[in-house]
Amino acid sequence: MKQTKKTNNLLWILIGVLLIGAVAVWCASCAAGAPNGIEATFKVSTVTALLCGIFIVAVLGYLLGSISIDGVSLGTAGVFLVAILFGYLSTLPQLQSIPVFDSFFIQDSSAALNTYYSKIIQNVGLVLFVTSVGFIAGPNFFKNLKKNATSFVLLGAMIIVSGAAVAALFALIPGIGPEFSVGVMSGALTSTPGFSAALEAAESIGHATDIITLGYAIAYPFGVIGVVLFVQLMPKLLKADMNKERELLKAGVEEKTQKMQGLFSCDAFGLGAFALAVVFGLALGSVNIPLTGAGYAGPCFSLGTTGGTLIMSLIFGHFGHIGRFSLEVSDRTLKVFREFGLMLFLTGAGVSGGVSLVSEIGKSSLGGMIVVYGLIGGALMTIIPMLIGFLFAKYILKLSLLNSLGSITGGMTSTPALGTLINTAKTDDVAAAYASTYPIALVLVVLAAQLIITLMG
Repeated sequence: MKQTKKTNNLLWILIGVLLIGAVAVWCASCAAGAPNGIEATFKVSTVTALLCGIFIVAVLGYLLGSISIDGVSLGTAGVFLVAILFGYLSTLPQLQSIPVFDSFFIQDSSAALNTYYSKIIQNVGLVLFVTSVGFIAGPNFFKNLKKNATSFVLLGAMIIVSGAAVAALFALIPGIGPEFSVGVMSGALTSTPGFSAALEAAESIGHATDIITLGYAIAYPFGVIGVVLFVQLMPKLLKADMNKERELLKAGVEEKTQKMQGLFSCDAFGLGAFALAVVFGLALGSVNIPLTGAGYAGPCFSLGTTGGTLIMSLIFGHFGHIGRFSLEVSDRTLKVFREFGLMLFLTGAGVSGGVSLVSEIGKSSLGGMIVVYGLIGGALMTIIPMLIGFLFAKYILKLSLLNSLGSITGGMTSTPALGTLINTAKTDDVAAAYASTYPIALVLVVLAAQLIITLMG
């Protein structure tokens, strides 16, 4: 029986190979007589190039992230490094003369393909990841927040204020200036809302914004990798008993309640409830609040894509239902969306970052030296707030290790680091600390970016 099944499998494989070979020969013969040769066989549209690029980056990124040295690895953050390299390679002029590969060419940051990566792929990934985190943290969020509200507020403030202080000092260095410094701070704290706020503040006082983009692009890679490595290294350096730490974390949160009977659900996976949370979250994140007497003509604050969807999914996850309408999403769906969203986010941010890095360096009067300044400043703005935050959480607030690290990923507004911490801690419960600290940090980093540029510009 087994032999017959094996023979049938080999037969189907042979038939498949023959069919593929026949199609290849047919296409090759047609291409030989076509004026465009191989390009006549392979039609690579912009959308095809985009999809192919995403999954090429994913394969290579996960391979890089799987490399472990003494138990420490990049994990999903490996996708980000590969994406930056992919973005850089996509700007090489030589690509234009290579058939098929010319479809992947990105002339500059304004090119349509780069816009797809930076605006669509990055934001779709961010929505999937943050909404998943909100649903995961929701059942325990409000009790955890009630118990540790003061600690989370203080810790988030401590991290952002220390980062802003370093940025203000960095801006005083001759030739740096507040715009470049705030761009570096936004990258070091991996804060897209902070970056956007800096751009708006610079535009409102008539200052150039390209230098902000450059600072953000230079500091962002270390901002991602630095926090990812920090949350893996600290448990090892402290020789923490992770089983004990998980128990401490679990003791501080409420167990998930049992599902109510008789609820109406749109689908078995909870996709309908997930989509509803996203729609309401995007609407909430679009609300603009003026920060000055100039009203809507001046700087405004909004929760943005991240803040809006996070808050709404926390609410959905906490209540679980509206009357008899179920708001629950299955754990399998949330875990898949969380990882897939993180991969998309890092791909979009990395590719657009690699493209911007090349174009903006060329515009800078300092040339290559601006990269050195940005790297040093960005490293300090990532490391100093993390260390201050961790010491403050551990010795002043007396938080447990996993609560401290979860809060730091939120205070540093580091989406990738949360994914790494969940894998390191082997529990989703750390998401509650992230979700509690993140909104505080989000508001403060936006205000800090605007104040530094407005007051020092």
